[in-house]
Amino acid sequence: MTPRVTGIGGIFFKARDAGALREWYRRHLGLDIESWGGTVFRWQHEGNPQGLGSTVWSIFEPGSTYFAPSTAPFMVNFRVSDLDAVLAMLREEGCAVDEKVERSEFGAFGWVMDPEGNRIELWQPPSGQ
Repeated sequence: MTPRVTGIGGIFFKARDAGALREWYRRHLGLDIESWGGTVFRWQHEGNPQGLGSTVWSIFEPGSTYFAPSTAPFMVNFRVSDLDAVLAMLREEGCAVDEKVERSEFGAFGWVMDPEGNRIELWQPPSGQ
């Protein structure tokens, strides 16, 4: 069986006052918040000794439509090793899979809605990550 989720690629959530909340996390938890609104945690493990893996944490403005059609104020990004295979399996199982797939230097992204209407982002990192 093709592995499905291999880890968490990111945690994204909306805030009533995104700037103030980013500053709170910067000041009190020491997060290095970048200009795009979040930070990247780099990690390594036995299969990734160079530490090319990462998990993104980001605060979105309250009016962001990035999580649409979900109305939830959060979205989880899961890492997958074969996005096309996972999306095909989810479609076969009757899940609400977005037809859009984005591919860039950052990897491949696809989306599915869970039964409670939460948008889930699936990410196949670029080769080597």
